[in-house]
This record gives sequence, C-alpha cells and structure tokens, in this order.
Amino acid sequence: MDISSMTIIQNIFQEILKEITPTTQEVELIEKITKKLKKLLDNKAQELNIKYTKIEPQGSTGIKKTQLRDDYDIDLFIGLDCNLYKNKYARLSKSKLKKESKQDFLELCNKWIIQGLKSTKFYNPRLLYAEHPYVTVDYIINDIKIEIDIVLYFDLDLDYIKKYGPITAVDRSPWHGRFVKENLSIGQKNDVRLLKQFFKANHCYGDKSAVGKVGFIGYSAELLIFYYDNILNLFKNFNIIDKKPLDYYNRTKKELQKITHFQNDYLIIIDPIDKNRNVASAISQKSYKYCNQQIKDFLKHPSQEFFKLKQIKEANLSNLTDPLLSKIFIIELKNNDKNIHYTLNRDKLYSLAEKIKRNAEKEYSHAEKFGKVVYEVYFEEEISEYNIAFYCEKPQISQFYTRRGPPIDEIYHVDNFKLKNPDFFEKDGFLWVKNSRENYDFLEFLKSFIKGKIPTNFAIINISDSFHVESLSGKRCITILTEMVLPFCI
Repeated sequence: MDISSMTIIQNIFQEILKEITPTTQEVELIEKITKKLKKLLDNKAQELNIKYTKIEPQGSTGIKKTQLRDDYDIDLFIGLDCNLYKNKYARLSKSKLKKESKQDFLELCNKWIIQGLKSTKFYNPRLLYAEHPYVTVDYIINDIKIEIDIVLYFDLDLDYIKKYGPITAVDRSPWHGRFVKENLSIGQKNDVRLLKQFFKANHCYGDKSAVGKVGFIGYSAELLIFYYDNILNLFKNFNIIDKKPLDYYNRTKKELQKITHFQNDYLIIIDPIDKNRNVASAISQKSYKYCNQQIKDFLKHPSQEFFKLKQIKEANLSNLTDPLLSKIFIIELKNNDKNIHYTLNRDKLYSLAEKIKRNAEKEYSHAEKFGKVVYEVYFEEEISEYNIAFYCEKPQISQFYTRRGPPIDEIYHVDNFKLKNPDFFEKDGFLWVKNSRENYDFLEFLKSFIKGKIPTNFAIINISDSFHVESLSGKRCITILTEMVLPFCI
C-alpha cells in the first residue's frame, strides 16, 4: 500500500470518527443515569440488609468507553460475594450449582432490583433470561429511550477464574471491562469504534447480524485491536485470522486444536481472562467471509461508504429468467408472541433451516438429492417478520433414484436386502434397487418437510420461489443470500 492510499484511509478514519464518537453530553447523561441507579439500588439493599461487593457500569458505555454515538444502553453489574454462598453450594454438581444460583439470582432480581426501581423515573423494570435472570429497565429523556440491563454476578478474583473458570457465564464480564480499560489506549479505543462501525455498516455485528447467525461482538472487536495494535494493521491481516489463532497464552494452532471444545470453531480469539474460552466461537463463518471481502474492497478503493449504516436493499426480482433467482426459495413468517426473545426465535429457525438442508441434500440412504443447499435466516424484530431463504442447486430432480445395497459377496446382508427389495438388480459387484421419491420438486419438498416443524409462535405468511416473495424483509433476505453469502459458498 503506497503512502497516498494510506493518507486517504487515515483521512477517512478521522472523518468517520467525528461522526461516531459520543458527544460530551451523551457521556455525561450516561454517568448521571448510572449514578442515580446506583443510589436507588444501594438504598434498597440497605433496607433489605442485602450484601454486595460493588455496583459498576460495564460494557462499552461503562468502564471500557468504546461505545458509538447514540449508543446509550447501559450494562450495570452488581457483584456478589461468593463466600456468602459457599456453604450452600458446597458439594453441588455443576448442573445443581447452576440451578441453585439461578434461583438465588431470581429472588434478588425480584425482591431487590425490581422493587427498588418501582415508583421512580425508571420505567417498566422486567425480568429477562440469558444464562441466568437479569433485569431490564427503561429510562426516557428528551424522546430518547435508554435500555438498562442490571446483571448480578459473583465477584471472583482473576486468579480464581483463570484456575477454575467462572461460576456463571457473566462472572468474567467485569474483568473483560478492566482488561480493555487497562490495555487499550484512547487511540485504540477509537479504532475499536471504527471497527464496530464497519461491522455494523456491513451487517455483521452482534446477535442480530444479517449475515450469519452471529456476527462480531464488541469484545471480539476490542481484542482484535488489542492483538493487531490498530485498525489498519488489522485490516491488512484480516484475511489470515481464520488460519492464525489469537491466543493470549501463546499456544500454537496445533495445541489449541487438541482442546475438544475448540475443534469445530472457525475463528479462535482466546479470552485473556479465561484461557478455556474462545470469544469468537459463535462468530459465523459467513460473517467473517463477507467482512473479509468488504475489507479487501475498502483497501483497494477506500471510501467512507463502507462505514455508512444503510438498510439492506430489496432484491430485484423483475428478471424471471435469472438463472440464480430460479434456484432461490423462501419461507416468510410472522412472530405472534413478542414475549419470546428474538435470539430464541433466531436459533430455532437456524436449527430448522439446517434440518431442511440436510434432508434436501441427501436421501436417508445418503444418495444425492437436490444437490448443494445454502440458506440464510433474516429477521426484522421490530415488525416481527422472520425469513429463511434457500439456494437449491437442483430444484427439480428425477422421481426415481438408484440406491446401492450390500456387496454381492456379503451373503447375510444380500439375503436381507433381497427380501426387502424384490426388484433388486446387480451392478459393479453390488446389489441395487430403484426407489421412488415422494418429493422431487424442491418447493414441494419444502412445503411438505416443514409441516408440524415451524415453532407454534410463528404464522406462515408465504412459502414460494423467489419471484413470489411477499414482504420487503423477504426481499432483503434474498439479497443477503444471493449477494452476501452465496458468492463465498458456491
């Protein structure tokens, strides 16, 4: 990369930073709200004689200070002294410990946090679940709705976590915040902002990622900048992070691959707080591949457009003879239960799509069926629309196929095969039989397969080929599949 290109890129970074760095007013407002919350919760704790170790803001708007402009959401963490629970949890198995701590957290959420926020300027305190219960509450000011998550965790020493691991999944989080605070400079935190903005602009960020099930999360962005020092260096090396694990503990790729729960991970970014945790384990291969191409394009043709948030365009379906669109199919759904968290809906639909793929690609006998199948799930939670788009290599196949049986010299298996398949024939040293398919049109297969398999909270709006899609979100789903996924899969 020549000096003039580097200058152009640095100028772009500076201009984008002006747009995405939080204003002083935003930072002060978050600090003001956090201070109010801490006071309310401390007062209620004293009233109920509840002991805690600390209340502190975590996440990007908390001690990390890596948030983007207009990101007001607050994560407030309340530490509990695990020594107070030691006798209660002694000799419990991991599953029983998880159940007991969940019950304890639930009780504290209800009698302390929710009760402590009632009749205040904080609206609608409500219980939600991730690994364990937490409270979400809203604060509204100047038409801005700020969502605040209040999370209980066990305040463990770092040495304890490194030796034994956390008790609950969120026990690491405060140490993540401290790591970022202590190890990233102001300039590096600005690079984190640029990286987050890039991921968001390219629809590959967080658990609402349009490309892939899960995109890059905030902590993974922070660690990428930590490992590569700055965003430009990261961009230059982004194409190798799928081949070169990032390990704070300096283990080789070969050593990491011996660890069972890392073996199927596409990217590896080891958590400095916990050597047994891969921060990138959930990051989709689809998200990485698309981002990698976008970064390559940015380095070749630098432009601020790569950092601009834009709605995904609707697919142009006017060309009825388009050879690719003729292989695209869609399921359009409406979620009728807004109490179900979008991540649960997302996960169920990805699971369903994977089952459809497996059953479409191969017969039960492992004979080839509809060829290669690629899918993508896309949802717009605010309007409760969910979609699954499919690419099918061979949408129409023969009604009949030949299934191979046992070798002709395996007498026992041959006799059984002949009894079950009287129309057998011999070829190439094997027995064969001609079978009939129930569905040999992919669309008909799709309609038949999903009967009784769609989660009950969804209404089916449409199942069709791409040319008969009904919703705008469905058309966007087709764009994601055809332009952002398939170029890297077929």
